[in-house]
Amino acid sequence: MRQVGSIVFWLFVVLSSIPLTLIAFLIWIVTMPFDKRRVVLHRFTCFWASLYTWLNPAWPVTITGRENIEPGRTYVIVANHLSLLDILVLFRLFKDFKWVSKAEIFKVPGVGWNMSWNKYIALKRGDKESIAEMMSASEDTLRSGSSIMIFPEGTRSKTGELKEFKRGAFDMARDTDTPIVPLVIRGTSDALPKHGFILQGKHPISVTVLREVSVSVVETSTTIELSDHVHQLIADEIAREPQPV
Repeated sequence: MRQVGSIVFWLFVVLSSIPLTLIAFLIWIVTMPFDKRRVVLHRFTCFWASLYTWLNPAWPVTITGRENIEPGRTYVIVANHLSLLDILVLFRLFKDFKWVSKAEIFKVPGVGWNMSWNKYIALKRGDKESIAEMMSASEDTLRSGSSIMIFPEGTRSKTGELKEFKRGAFDMARDTDTPIVPLVIRGTSDALPKHGFILQGKHPISVTVLREVSVSVVETSTTIELSDHVHQLIADEIAREPQPV
């Protein structure tokens, strides 16, 4: 049954992406002259991605601490990374941000085109030139007033254990004097394990938005200190028992 349900789900994702891509293209064309940061298109993209968790009763999503991302402020938002599903779940925040994502996804028809229209930022892992371009684009994005969303582990964790952080997110926060908001995702690896496309039945999913790491802490910390501090905040939250909902 799981195989059949998974086929139905992924078929729905593919087929629904055709009209949704067309709508995204129209929004991009119409709003391009006055919406330089693509805020309207990003909100539509949040709706598009959220459809797949809203319509799947096996994935009840709970978000706590949403108020810690204040409207009108700019952040470097970092989260642990467990599953492909993390991306869909984080769109449920409905906050203004630009993804830093691996370059291969930008080549996927429909979804990848929309990522480019949104001015999300591509990264070729292990490519020094691409990393430098990503850092420059991310810092320009932060200075323009949009937040950055990034997984500092760089890849999904196979075991659920928090991996060592790469320094990019913390360098860009320090270079632009931008506060950092840590997020903790739970349950997505149970629902959709790494390298798997078979849905694993009903699993509650949660996102906890922690309080920001202030600009004063960002300014007075080295990149390594900042990375270690945020890593510890996320690790401590992961270790806590989630509150019943």
